[in-house]
Amino acid sequence: MALPRRRFHAPTLMLAGSILHADPVVQIVLALLFLGSVASWAIIVEKILSLSRLRREVGQVEAFARHQVKPSAEPSRLLSSMLSARDEEARALGDDLRGRCAAAMRSAYVAELRRWDGGLPFLATLASSAPFIGLFGTVWGIMRSFSAIATSNDTSLAVVAPGIAEALFATAIGLAAAIPAVIAYNLIRSALRGYGHRLGAATTLIARTSHPVAF
Repeated sequence: MALPRRRFHAPTLMLAGSILHADPVVQIVLALLFLGSVASWAIIVEKILSLSRLRREVGQVEAFARHQVKPSAEPSRLLSSMLSARDEEARALGDDLRGRCAAAMRSAYVAELRRWDGGLPFLATLASSAPFIGLFGTVWGIMRSFSAIATSNDTSLAVVAPGIAEALFATAIGLAAAIPAVIAYNLIRSALRGYGHRLGAATTLIARTSHPVAF
Protein backbone atom coordinates (compact mmCIF):
# COMPACT_ATOMS: atom_id res chain seq x y z
CA MET A 1 0.00 0.00 0.00
CA ALA A 2 2.96 2.36 0.57
CA LEU A 3 4.12 2.25 -3.08
CA PRO A 4 0.93 3.74 -4.61
CA ARG A 5 1.04 6.57 -2.06
CA ARG A 6 4.60 7.43 -3.07
CA ARG A 7 3.56 7.42 -6.71
CA PHE A 8 0.59 9.65 -5.93
CA HIS A 9 2.65 12.23 -4.07
CA ALA A 10 5.67 12.22 -6.39
CA PRO A 11 4.19 14.56 -9.06
CA THR A 12 3.00 16.94 -6.35
CA LEU A 13 6.44 17.02 -4.75
CA MET A 14 8.10 17.52 -8.12
CA LEU A 15 5.73 20.38 -8.94
CA ALA A 16 6.31 21.98 -5.54
CA GLY A 17 10.06 21.75 -6.05
CA SER A 18 9.72 23.23 -9.51
CA ILE A 19 7.79 26.19 -8.10
CA LEU A 20 10.32 26.76 -5.31
CA HIS A 21 13.13 26.88 -7.88
CA ALA A 22 11.13 28.78 -10.49
CA ASP A 23 12.09 32.08 -12.02
CA PRO A 24 11.40 35.01 -9.62
CA VAL A 25 8.95 36.56 -12.09
CA VAL A 26 6.91 33.35 -12.24
CA GLN A 27 7.02 33.06 -8.45
CA ILE A 28 5.67 36.61 -8.12
CA VAL A 29 2.89 35.82 -10.59
CA LEU A 30 1.95 32.64 -8.72
CA ALA A 31 2.05 34.44 -5.37
CA LEU A 32 -0.24 37.21 -6.65
CA LEU A 33 -2.70 34.70 -8.06
CA PHE A 34 -2.63 32.61 -4.89
CA LEU A 35 -3.25 35.62 -2.66
CA GLY A 36 -6.00 36.83 -4.97
CA SER A 37 -7.64 33.41 -4.89
CA VAL A 38 -7.50 33.28 -1.08
CA ALA A 39 -9.02 36.76 -0.82
CA SER A 40 -11.66 35.81 -3.38
CA TRP A 41 -12.73 32.73 -1.42
CA ALA A 42 -12.82 34.75 1.80
CA ILE A 43 -15.19 37.22 0.14
CA ILE A 44 -17.30 34.41 -1.33
CA VAL A 45 -17.73 32.71 2.05
CA GLU A 46 -18.55 36.05 3.71
CA LYS A 47 -21.12 36.80 0.99
CA ILE A 48 -22.77 33.40 1.38
CA LEU A 49 -23.26 34.10 5.08
CA SER A 50 -24.35 37.68 4.42
CA LEU A 51 -26.89 36.71 1.76
CA SER A 52 -28.41 34.20 4.17
CA ARG A 53 -28.86 37.02 6.68
CA LEU A 54 -30.19 39.36 3.99
CA ARG A 55 -32.72 36.73 2.92
CA ARG A 56 -34.12 36.66 6.46
CA GLU A 57 -34.25 40.45 6.60
CA VAL A 58 -36.06 40.69 3.27
CA GLY A 59 -38.50 38.02 4.47
CA GLN A 60 -39.24 40.12 7.54
CA VAL A 61 -39.89 43.18 5.37
CA GLU A 62 -42.24 41.18 3.15
CA ALA A 63 -44.07 39.76 6.18
CA PHE A 64 -44.55 43.26 7.56
CA ALA A 65 -45.78 44.47 4.16
CA ARG A 66 -48.43 41.75 4.08
CA HIS A 67 -49.69 42.05 7.66
CA GLN A 68 -48.72 45.61 8.69
CA VAL A 69 -48.12 44.51 12.27
CA LYS A 70 -45.07 44.71 14.49
CA PRO A 71 -42.87 41.61 14.01
CA SER A 72 -42.62 39.25 16.97
CA ALA A 73 -38.82 39.25 16.75
CA GLU A 74 -36.49 42.23 16.95
CA PRO A 75 -36.90 44.16 13.67
CA SER A 76 -33.95 43.88 11.33
CA ARG A 77 -31.78 46.84 10.42
CA LEU A 78 -33.27 46.78 6.94
CA LEU A 79 -36.90 46.98 8.13
CA SER A 80 -36.06 49.55 10.80
CA SER A 81 -34.29 51.83 8.33
CA MET A 82 -37.16 51.61 5.84
CA LEU A 83 -39.85 52.36 8.42
CA SER A 84 -37.79 55.13 9.99
CA ALA A 85 -37.49 56.77 6.57
CA ARG A 86 -41.22 56.36 5.98
CA ASP A 87 -42.22 57.74 9.38
CA GLU A 88 -39.87 60.70 9.06
CA GLU A 89 -41.33 61.52 5.66
CA ALA A 90 -44.88 61.08 7.00
CA ARG A 91 -44.26 63.56 9.80
CA ALA A 92 -42.79 66.13 7.45
CA LEU A 93 -45.34 65.96 4.65
CA GLY A 94 -49.06 66.29 4.38
CA ASP A 95 -49.64 65.92 0.66
CA ASP A 96 -48.63 63.21 -1.75
CA LEU A 97 -47.88 61.15 1.33
CA ARG A 98 -47.83 57.68 -0.17
CA GLY A 99 -45.55 58.52 -3.06
CA ARG A 100 -43.08 60.41 -0.89
CA CYS A 101 -43.07 57.67 1.77
CA ALA A 102 -42.44 55.04 -0.89
CA ALA A 103 -39.57 57.11 -2.29
CA ALA A 104 -38.08 57.54 1.19
CA MET A 105 -38.26 53.80 1.91
CA ARG A 106 -36.82 53.01 -1.50
CA SER A 107 -33.85 55.26 -0.80
CA ALA A 108 -33.42 53.54 2.57
CA TYR A 109 -33.34 49.99 1.22
CA VAL A 110 -31.12 50.97 -1.71
CA ALA A 111 -28.64 52.41 0.79
CA GLU A 112 -28.83 49.20 2.82
CA LEU A 113 -28.31 47.02 -0.25
CA ARG A 114 -25.19 48.99 -1.14
CA ARG A 115 -23.64 47.70 2.08
CA TRP A 116 -23.92 44.19 0.69
CA ASP A 117 -21.99 45.14 -2.45
CA GLY A 118 -18.70 45.22 -0.55
CA GLY A 119 -16.11 42.92 -2.07
CA LEU A 120 -17.89 42.56 -5.41
CA PRO A 121 -15.59 45.03 -7.22
CA PHE A 122 -12.63 42.91 -6.10
CA LEU A 123 -14.29 39.74 -7.44
CA ALA A 124 -14.97 41.47 -10.76
CA THR A 125 -11.39 42.73 -10.98
CA LEU A 126 -9.92 39.33 -10.13
CA ALA A 127 -12.22 37.54 -12.58
CA SER A 128 -11.12 39.79 -15.44
CA SER A 129 -7.41 40.11 -14.60
CA ALA A 130 -6.40 36.69 -13.21
CA PRO A 131 -6.40 34.89 -16.60
CA PHE A 132 -4.16 37.59 -18.07
CA ILE A 133 -1.81 37.48 -15.08
CA GLY A 134 -1.64 33.71 -15.51
CA LEU A 135 -1.06 34.18 -19.24
CA PHE A 136 1.84 36.51 -18.48
CA GLY A 137 3.37 33.79 -16.29
CA THR A 138 2.79 31.28 -19.08
CA VAL A 139 4.51 33.41 -21.71
CA TRP A 140 7.39 34.12 -19.36
CA GLY A 141 7.84 30.43 -18.57
CA ILE A 142 7.86 29.48 -22.26
CA MET A 143 10.38 32.23 -23.03
CA ARG A 144 12.54 30.88 -20.20
CA SER A 145 12.33 27.39 -21.70
CA PHE A 146 13.43 28.64 -25.11
CA SER A 147 16.26 30.56 -23.46
CA ALA A 148 17.38 27.39 -21.67
CA ILE A 149 17.34 25.49 -24.96
CA ALA A 150 19.41 28.17 -26.67
CA THR A 151 21.89 28.34 -23.80
CA SER A 152 22.45 24.60 -23.44
CA ASN A 153 21.88 23.72 -27.10
CA ASP A 154 19.90 20.78 -25.76
CA THR A 155 16.24 20.04 -26.52
CA SER A 156 15.89 17.19 -24.05
CA LEU A 157 12.89 17.03 -21.72
CA ALA A 158 15.06 17.72 -18.69
CA VAL A 159 15.91 21.15 -20.08
CA VAL A 160 12.47 22.09 -21.42
CA ALA A 161 10.18 20.58 -18.76
CA PRO A 162 10.80 22.96 -15.81
CA GLY A 163 9.90 26.11 -17.72
CA ILE A 164 6.91 24.47 -19.40
CA ALA A 165 5.65 23.19 -16.04
CA GLU A 166 5.91 26.66 -14.53
CA ALA A 167 4.11 28.14 -17.53
CA LEU A 168 1.22 25.67 -17.42
CA PHE A 169 0.90 25.96 -13.66
CA ALA A 170 0.61 29.75 -13.94
CA THR A 171 -2.23 29.30 -16.43
CA ALA A 172 -3.98 26.79 -14.17
CA ILE A 173 -3.73 29.04 -11.12
CA GLY A 174 -5.01 32.02 -13.10
CA LEU A 175 -8.07 30.07 -14.23
CA ALA A 176 -8.59 28.59 -10.76
CA ALA A 177 -8.67 32.10 -9.33
CA ALA A 178 -10.85 33.63 -12.05
CA ILE A 179 -13.55 30.97 -12.52
CA PRO A 180 -14.93 30.93 -8.94
CA ALA A 181 -14.70 34.73 -8.80
CA VAL A 182 -16.75 35.31 -11.96
CA ILE A 183 -19.35 32.68 -10.99
CA ALA A 184 -19.70 34.10 -7.48
CA TYR A 185 -19.88 37.67 -8.78
CA ASN A 186 -22.71 36.87 -11.19
CA LEU A 187 -24.66 34.82 -8.63
CA ILE A 188 -24.32 37.45 -5.89
CA ARG A 189 -25.27 40.30 -8.21
CA SER A 190 -28.28 38.33 -9.41
CA ALA A 191 -29.34 37.59 -5.82
CA LEU A 192 -29.02 41.25 -4.81
CA ARG A 193 -31.00 42.31 -7.86
CA GLY A 194 -33.74 39.83 -6.95
CA TYR A 195 -33.87 41.08 -3.37
CA GLY A 196 -34.09 44.64 -4.70
CA HIS A 197 -37.17 43.72 -6.76
CA ARG A 198 -38.78 42.01 -3.77
CA LEU A 199 -38.10 45.02 -1.56
CA GLY A 200 -39.57 47.31 -4.20
CA ALA A 201 -42.80 45.33 -4.19
CA ALA A 202 -42.88 45.31 -0.37
CA THR A 203 -42.27 49.06 -0.31
CA THR A 204 -45.37 49.64 -2.42
CA LEU A 205 -47.47 47.65 0.05
CA ILE A 206 -46.04 49.36 3.12
CA ALA A 207 -46.52 52.83 1.64
CA ARG A 208 -50.26 52.23 1.41
CA THR A 209 -50.51 52.75 5.17
CA SER A 210 -49.81 56.34 6.09
CA HIS A 211 -49.70 55.85 9.87
CA PRO A 212 -46.34 55.11 11.51
CA VAL A 213 -45.76 51.80 13.24
CA ALA A 214 -43.58 52.25 16.31
CA PHE A 215 -41.05 49.71 17.46
